[in-house]
Amino acid sequence: MFSHIFVGVTDFDRAMAFYRPVMAALGIAQRFVDPSRPWAGWQSSPDPRPLFLIGRPFEGTHAPGNGPMTAFAASSRAQVDAVHAAALAHGGHCDGPPGLRPEYHANYYGAYFRDPDGNKLCVAFHGAVDA
Repeated sequence: MFSHIFVGVTDFDRAMAFYRPVMAALGIAQRFVDPSRPWAGWQSSPDPRPLFLIGRPFEGTHAPGNGPMTAFAASSRAQVDAVHAAALAHGGHCDGPPGLRPEYHANYYGAYFRDPDGNKLCVAFHGAVDA
């Protein structure tokens, strides 16, 4: 469905210090990093897309939106917990701790957080039990 998702950041080094451990906790491999541009991308597996990209916006300024959110799929509830912990340990802010959210569906287990620039992120597991 998606080719790529791009999230704008204001401080590339700070963003990399946040996103590297968060994406590692998700098990998503970094595809490239170019500090001179600056931007970086992580690649889905086994397919090369979609990509998740961060960088300075082309227009040069960044402000987090009210409503946009990027949600990552987790392989277990434990992975949701680990990703949320990694986010908070590396400059993120909690927007909703890990837990069941039956208002979405009976097995929805998710966590919400913001990166250091205020971009809203989520990680969710949709299975009945951990894989």
